[in-house]
Amino acid sequence: MGAERAARCNRMPKLLVNGKAHDADVDEATPLLWVLRDTLGLTGSKFGCGVAACGACSVLVDGAPTRTCVTPLAAVLGKAITTIEGAASRAPWPALRAAWIAEQVPQCGYCQSGMLIASLALLEANPRPSDGEIDAAITNICRCGTYPRVRRAIHRASASLAAPGK
Repeated sequence: MGAERAARCNRMPKLLVNGKAHDADVDEATPLLWVLRDTLGLTGSKFGCGVAACGACSVLVDGAPTRTCVTPLAAVLGKAITTIEGAASRAPWPALRAAWIAEQVPQCGYCQSGMLIASLALLEANPRPSDGEIDAAITNICRCGTYPRVRRAIHRASASLAAPGK
């Protein structure tokens, strides 16, 4: 490796995505969504609106749901990022996944990775949320209008997590 390439590699932003360290040879102003999709090949987070309104692009950054379409790479350096591809490593995931299937939440499916990420963050922070707390936490847009199913699935997952032996 030439001296110029070595110097550039030492300046590359370091990302921690789904428990693995990555070098990102991109400008630090680049939105995280495009780094995840185009540089790392993690396409579960979707581009929806580009203005942080819909939530299709959401990931967890240090456990908090974050809209990646407007989050510059510089804002997440040194933080733990969990995409939908890495969600299975989170404790509530099996219960949430089973509830999502049981309640038949997805229709078109475009919003689902963002909805699941927001729901995962909610259950990690509040394992027994009320309807009002669910409504406040799940601000993602679903074009198919599956909000009642999302709420039922979160309650189902919550009940499963509270069950003995969980």
